[in-house]
Amino acid sequence: MEYKDYYKILGVSKTASQNEIKKAFKKLAVKYHPDKNPGDKEAETRFKEANEANSVLSDPEKRKQYDEMGDNWKYYEQMKNQGGGGTYNPFGGGGTYEYSSSGGFDAESFADFFENIFSRSGKSKGGFSTGGRAYKGNDFQAELEITLEEAYRGTEKIVNVNGQPLRIKLKPGIADEQIIKLKEKGGQGAGGGKPGDLYITIRVVKHYKYERIGDNLYVDVPVDLYTLILGGKTEVNTLKGMIKLDIPKGTESGKVLRLRNLGMPVYNETGKFGDLYAKVLVQLPKNLSEKEEALFKQLASLREYAKV
Repeated sequence: MEYKDYYKILGVSKTASQNEIKKAFKKLAVKYHPDKNPGDKEAETRFKEANEANSVLSDPEKRKQYDEMGDNWKYYEQMKNQGGGGTYNPFGGGGTYEYSSSGGFDAESFADFFENIFSRSGKSKGGFSTGGRAYKGNDFQAELEITLEEAYRGTEKIVNVNGQPLRIKLKPGIADEQIIKLKEKGGQGAGGGKPGDLYITIRVVKHYKYERIGDNLYVDVPVDLYTLILGGKTEVNTLKGMIKLDIPKGTESGKVLRLRNLGMPVYNETGKFGDLYAKVLVQLPKNLSEKEEALFKQLASLREYAKV
């Protein structure tokens, strides 16, 4: 039985909500519906696949079985639906698994299900076995959102995996869309096989003030007109803390000043940092008094006189 990645078919992540699944299916159903694609066999196949994927992922119980068992989930369904008993060999080999229950399949748990199928002893009455083979559990995927500040200093988070809390530690400098692997924290193995792995994609939330490109940060710094003209200092709030920035005399609005080692920590390289690039933007004075306006007019006239 060929395994189909229903999430890939619908174009959604494994953490997609029911609403996202519904929208994705509706979009594909409209696109590939046979009425819109008469005689198109490929469109017909895509429509059927999308319908099959939606029928599983839109059902919480079936989706749970699919997530836990991967390509073995249909075996579970077939055995459960046999109702009155019988024999079943999911691998098409020489052995069979005998199933009998007056009340339907006894789904004790995901672990027991695989134990029943794969173990040499256990509850198998028909002599079915895997020939001593061990099967690694399914890999799981998840996403985790953190702030830029958390990415800067590093952080600890607790994630839920199969209902179990798992504490993970993220190092300073971790990047957006970086994937971390937690070995053997995925699905349970079978026949003595190791658990699968857990892959977590980090999503660093876009910051309202800083733009991050690699290990460097970019920020706009408003500076009053007088300081730009005469020179001086202005305060800049960095992720490391507040600093005083020197503004050279006659600095133009739009000029970018480089602040070394005030960017993001370099991931896995202790003590190394990117740079912070501060773009100076003129902050014009507002609500001028009559005296201030008069002084500006006087200054303007002096500039005009100098041009003559």
